[in-house]
Amino acid sequence: MRYLISLTVIVFLCAGYGIAAQSTAVEPLPTTSRVQANVVETACELICRGQFDAADELIGERSWLGRLAKIVQEYKDINQRRQSARKAAYEEQLAELEKFRAEADTNDVNDIPAVFSVISRACEFADDAQREQLLSESFVKQVFQQAMDSALEFESEGKWLDAYINCYYWLQVIEPDNEAYSDYAERLLDKASIVASFQDSPCETREERYEGVKKEMFVRAISALKSNYVSIIDYRQMATKAIRRCELLGEVMKFPMDDFELMIEDRKSLSAWSAALSAVLGEVERSPKGVSKDEFMDVFEKVLALNTTTVQFPRPVLIAQFSEAALSALDPYTVMVWPRQVRDFEKMMTNEFTGIGIEISKRKGLLTVTSLLPDTPAYNSGLDAGDVIEAADGVETKDMTLTCAVRKITGQAGTQVTLTIRRSGEEGTMDITITRAKIIVPTIRGWQRTESGRWLYMIDEKNKIGYVRITGFSAETASDLEKALASLESEGLKGLILDLRFNSGGFLDSAIAVADKFLSKEELIVITRPRSWLSSTYASAHKKGTHPNYPLVILINSSSASASEIVAGALQDPKHNRAILVGARTHGKGSVQGITHYPDGGAQLKYTMAYYHLPSDQIVKSREAMKKQGRKDWGIGPDIEIKLRTDELRKMIDIQRDNDVLVRADHDNSGAALKKHTVEETLAADPQLAVGVLVVKSKLIQAGALVSNVN
Repeated sequence: MRYLISLTVIVFLCAGYGIAAQSTAVEPLPTTSRVQANVVETACELICRGQFDAADELIGERSWLGRLAKIVQEYKDINQRRQSARKAAYEEQLAELEKFRAEADTNDVNDIPAVFSVISRACEFADDAQREQLLSESFVKQVFQQAMDSALEFESEGKWLDAYINCYYWLQVIEPDNEAYSDYAERLLDKASIVASFQDSPCETREERYEGVKKEMFVRAISALKSNYVSIIDYRQMATKAIRRCELLGEVMKFPMDDFELMIEDRKSLSAWSAALSAVLGEVERSPKGVSKDEFMDVFEKVLALNTTTVQFPRPVLIAQFSEAALSALDPYTVMVWPRQVRDFEKMMTNEFTGIGIEISKRKGLLTVTSLLPDTPAYNSGLDAGDVIEAADGVETKDMTLTCAVRKITGQAGTQVTLTIRRSGEEGTMDITITRAKIIVPTIRGWQRTESGRWLYMIDEKNKIGYVRITGFSAETASDLEKALASLESEGLKGLILDLRFNSGGFLDSAIAVADKFLSKEELIVITRPRSWLSSTYASAHKKGTHPNYPLVILINSSSASASEIVAGALQDPKHNRAILVGARTHGKGSVQGITHYPDGGAQLKYTMAYYHLPSDQIVKSREAMKKQGRKDWGIGPDIEIKLRTDELRKMIDIQRDNDVLVRADHDNSGAALKKHTVEETLAADPQLAVGVLVVKSKLIQAGALVSNVN
């Protein structure tokens, strides 16, 4: 079995690095006294904790601390630019809001999502006082009320997705801590997903979607969970959520659906279904001793029997809806992988698939090739980055989701796919036929890719600071990282930035292998604890393969999850003090998943099998558990917190995407210019990375002071 980990603030002194390893050259300061060395040490420690103002005060007029003073000033400059941009953006949004307010003086607001978009951005750019004032304005309250009234109208017509998109999506964004908004939004999305389950898509019919789904699969999955799930199972809660999902199924079927002939016309059968479910739910809620596993399975059988005697929904759909709702009561990561979903699930976990070797995105609603992968069928096919894919094997992509598009383009090795593409600057479309092959998506990237497809890892040539981005933890991640580190170290690497932002996880073994590269023999990396603590497993580092003790900064954000949290948390842990974390608090997954084929029939069960603890034995707190307690200290907290606004995030991603692009082998340079950005432009667009570089520089100065003092 392979273990999956996909999707406590710790403050420590930076002195834990000690003297750099002999293989890492350190430029010593001029001969210093012990007092001067201690001042340098203290100033660097303050910088590494994000206390730049305190470091500035300590440095004062000490001219011999000029290099540290420059680092502090650069940080101030970054902050000043960010604050100026924030204030300007806030004023711009207020001006936009004023236009809508003027229109509303004569009639109701017509474009509610547009107004919500402005309010949302204004709230993001506002400070606490400005935000409170903004949300208390009568016009804003009017928009909120009008939106909720509009949502009720959509619901009365069975348009649940419209009600979500036009109202409750925005209410959640603007007031994320409002549970009433969140609960209502979840209910709308559940109804919308039920509607989608009955509709055909360009990639599959509704019959194909649930092909192979059988009752026995869920029965066997529940048996597997009884002994293997990480904690005691609350079957009452599972039954409650499952029954309520079935009630929603009945509500949805009262409305006609596009391209669906099975609309329930017999209102008596719907009423009987609803009444019977209500009775079953009442029994569950009144049970004085809770609900046992067998009683839960009896509820499942009752629901299936009621369906036969009343509404007669397609049995596979009902089984899937009941099962998915029941498992969601446990945690977001315990799910049934039905036979039709297995292939996509395995591709996601292994980063291996049979396809053509392109990265795609939906830009302005158009399916666009964002980059090619080197040495793949697409690279020499004539396809190019920036091409818009209008059809795949004759099927238009306009209304396809990304998942559907991937399914259309990928396929068995040796088979062909014909893409109809439109290229900027050229008239008409062209068809390109490509033969599929096995593709392995690399998870190790640098800060920029050259025209030949080679990654550049040294982001600061003068100070020899390297940068490696890990996009996921696959079977090849550790070995590919080893190659990148060997390349950097051969160039004289003195400090490293490891970027785990947007890395949602992968294999546990891969995460352990990555952390192992930076820790010495027998240093603990992670503890995985199942329901029985006696079965806990301990993963420790090995002496062989440990890299030099150069300064290490890890970039994290709210999309760094699971395996990323293990690597970041282990290297930050007070037992090791090996890395400094810069960015925003991680996702807060805190658990390890296993996969079992026990459901049989081609189905799989992914389930939470253990929680993980860091070397100091603190658990990585779950986002869901902390939210229920009204807390926000989930996941791993950074040592230096820098939260990016959406405008900053968009700019950073745009720069990163441009630097990542690989065009076709015979790309016509006389056409649209290929955008690549300098180190200076890259750092200017990425405050988290820029501060990470400053921290590494301060650690190098600190190491130099230690060497001088020893000398």
